[in-house]
Amino acid sequence: MIPKRILIVDDEESFRHMLSVILKKEKYEVETASNGEEALQKVISTPFDQILCDIRMPQMDGLEFLKEVQKAGVESTIIMMSAYGTIDTAIEAMKLGAYDYISKPFKTDEIILTLRKAEEREQLRRENQLLRREVLREYSFENIVSKNAKMKEIFEVIKKVAPYKSTILIMGESGTGKELVARALHYNSDRSKRPFVAVNCGAIPENLLESELFGHVKGAFTDAIRTKRGLFEEADGGTLFLDEIGELPPQLQVKLLRVLQEGEIRRVGESRPIKVDVRIISATIKDLAREVNEGRFRDDLFYRLNVLPIHIPPLRERREDIPLLIDHFIKKFTQSTNKKVVGIDSKALEVLMNYKWSGNVRELENTIERAVVLADGENIMLENLPPEIREFKEEEVSLPPVAEEEYSIKKASRILETNLIKKALKKTKGNHTHAARLLEISHRALLYKIKEYGIEED
Repeated sequence: MIPKRILIVDDEESFRHMLSVILKKEKYEVETASNGEEALQKVISTPFDQILCDIRMPQMDGLEFLKEVQKAGVESTIIMMSAYGTIDTAIEAMKLGAYDYISKPFKTDEIILTLRKAEEREQLRRENQLLRREVLREYSFENIVSKNAKMKEIFEVIKKVAPYKSTILIMGESGTGKELVARALHYNSDRSKRPFVAVNCGAIPENLLESELFGHVKGAFTDAIRTKRGLFEEADGGTLFLDEIGELPPQLQVKLLRVLQEGEIRRVGESRPIKVDVRIISATIKDLAREVNEGRFRDDLFYRLNVLPIHIPPLRERREDIPLLIDHFIKKFTQSTNKKVVGIDSKALEVLMNYKWSGNVRELENTIERAVVLADGENIMLENLPPEIREFKEEEVSLPPVAEEEYSIKKASRILETNLIKKALKKTKGNHTHAARLLEISHRALLYKIKEYGIEED
C-alpha cells in the first residue's frame, strides 16, 4: 500500500520533530514547513494527502494559509492545530475549508484517530465521485440504445427539456424504459447532484401512500411513533419520479396538485406547510386522458402533469432496435457473469425478432441475462431461450360477440376487457401478478377490474 503523504506546518521546530517521529512510526511519509508561505510553495508543487497546520505562525498564519490553499485549488485534507484556540476560531477554520480542528497539547492516539477519520472520509468522497461518474455514464443519452426514428426524437426532447423544472409525463407500456428516461432527464440537468427519488404509486397500499409521500408527525396515527420525513422532503432540490401516477388515489391527487401549485407540502398530522423545491416527473401505462374523461383522474392535475408529454413506443414498434439491445445486454451480462458469450446464433436471433415482447425491453433484458447464464459456448443458441419464446406463434385474438343493436363503446370495451382478463387468468392459472403483466396493467388496476366486472375466479 502506498504510504499517505502528510505535511506538518508549525513554527516550533521541536513540535515538528516530535510529530514527525510519531507519524513516521505509523508509516506516514512526512514533510515539514515552518510557516504558511513555505507550506504554500510545497503544496502547490507537491501533492499531499493531509496537512496538519498550526494557526499562530509568523509571516503567514494558519487561517491565511487556508484561504490561499482554497484559491490555489489544493484538494488535500487540512486539519488545524492550536494551543490558543477558541470555538470561534475553530468555526472560522471550518468555514474556510478545514476538515477538523484539534487543540494542543494532544495525545498520540487523538491525532492518529483524527487522521484515520479524515482518510475514511476522503475514501468515501472518492467512491462517491466514482459512483456519480458511473451513474452519469449509465444515464447518458448515448447509453440509451436505439436507432429508431421515434426514439431519436425522444432523445432530442430530453436534451432540450432536461435543464428546466417543467413537469414531464412519460407514457408507455410496462418495460419500455420510462424510469430510464426519467433518470436521464435528472442526471442531465442542474439537479444531478441532488437526489433522484422514485416511487411506484401502485405498489404502496393506499393508507400508507400519503405518509410515504408527505411524511408524518409523531402521534399523527396509531403507528406514528416518531416524526418522519416524506419522499418530497427527501427529494428537495432534486427530482421526484412518480411511477404509475394513474394509480394515485383521488384525495392524494388533490394534495399533489397543491404541491405543484404552491411548492409546499404538509406532513400528515401537521398544519404548518414546508417549502420544497422538487421537479416532478411522472409516468403511466394508462391513457390518462381517457381516465380524465371517465372521471377517475382529475383534469386539473392531468394538465399540470402533462406540460411536456413523452410517449415511448413499445419494442414491437421498433424491432430494428432488438439486435442492438441484444448486443448491449450480452456485453452487460458477460461482464457481471464472467461468461465468454460474444454473440447470438442466427436462428435464436430470428425467434427473438419475431416474438411479441409484451414485457418490452425489460423482458428482453431478462431473456438475454438467462441466455448468457445458460450458454455453453460463445453464442446464445436457440435452446438457451425460454420455452414460451421458442414455441411462440402469433395468436389471432377473436373479439367477443357484441349484440348488433349495441352501439356503446363503453359497454363493448367492458365486454372485451372482461374476456381478456378471464383469458389472462386462465393462462396464468389465477396468478394476478402474471396476469396483470400479460394485460399490461398494474396489479391494483387488475384487482379493481375483477371486482368492478364481477369476474368469478376458479
